Amino acid sequence: MGDWIVSLSGTSAGETLALVLALSAALLHAIFGALQKGRHDPIISRGAMDSAYFLMMLPFALWVVPWPEPHMWPIFAGVFIIHTGYKLLQAAAYMRGAYTVVYPVVRGTGPLFTVFGAYLLFGETFTLTQWLGVAVLLAGIFGLAVYNLIHITVERDTLVPALWLAVATGLFVALYTTFDAYGIRASTHPFTFLVWFFVIDGWLMPILALRRARKLGLRPAPGPLALRGVFGGVVAIASFGSVMLATRLDKVGEAAILRETSTVFAAAIGYIFLKETVGPRRLFLMALIAAGAVIVEAGG
Repeated sequence: MGDWIVSLSGTSAGETLALVLALSAALLHAIFGALQKGRHDPIISRGAMDSAYFLMMLPFALWVVPWPEPHMWPIFAGVFIIHTGYKLLQAAAYMRGAYTVVYPVVRGTGPLFTVFGAYLLFGETFTLTQWLGVAVLLAGIFGLAVYNLIHITVERDTLVPALWLAVATGLFVALYTTFDAYGIRASTHPFTFLVWFFVIDGWLMPILALRRARKLGLRPAPGPLALRGVFGGVVAIASFGSVMLATRLDKVGEAAILRETSTVFAAAIGYIFLKETVGPRRLFLMALIAAGAVIVEAGG
């Protein structure tokens, strides 16, 4: 299957598959973010999910996919450092700010930085129409964040540091998006990169989560936490795997922009599951996000 993925790179079929994968990653990433922000402490939730996908992928890494080439190990070291920074910043932002305020800021700054990173690393450029789409999408994302900032009353005292942490997290989103794209393109076998990514990325957060639980004296019920971990682990594999394959098949910048329609899905999740209201203004802003993504894709 890895050879088939490689053969589609640069073709019209590959572009179509990249579009489907990026939009799938958007929905899945919104679900993943809600799981981390939800019932348990964000670091503990993330630790449970990381341990789940580590254990799921370890047998595939050892006995199924080809082993990584020697030149991939320094790349995996970079991946580990960047993703660890991203996860710690994301957890810190979630601990201080409401989900529907923090999430749009993270996802809005991420693609903007990614577009420039893709230009510097891969020489990718956008047309004037695509830049218009980027502007429309970012207007919707940041407009949604400002609207939520004005109207949401929970966690107001820590909201300003949460927003700064969200911007920093967005920078790390751009770093991991471009660096992961570099890594999966450097590997002869795309699925080797994906499987080993989850193994290398998944061992640290469970340790940090255990230390945090002991420090705070938290004893979460093991059943619900394990269930959240397994479900989140599956979602993470599907989400991060989809967007990495999308960047292998097509432009990194376009995949990053399309993934940020996750903000629309996040708002829907906030309304349905977190009981956060969605009025006509927020619906209009979400429509801007979707329209911006459509313009970027059509403009290419």
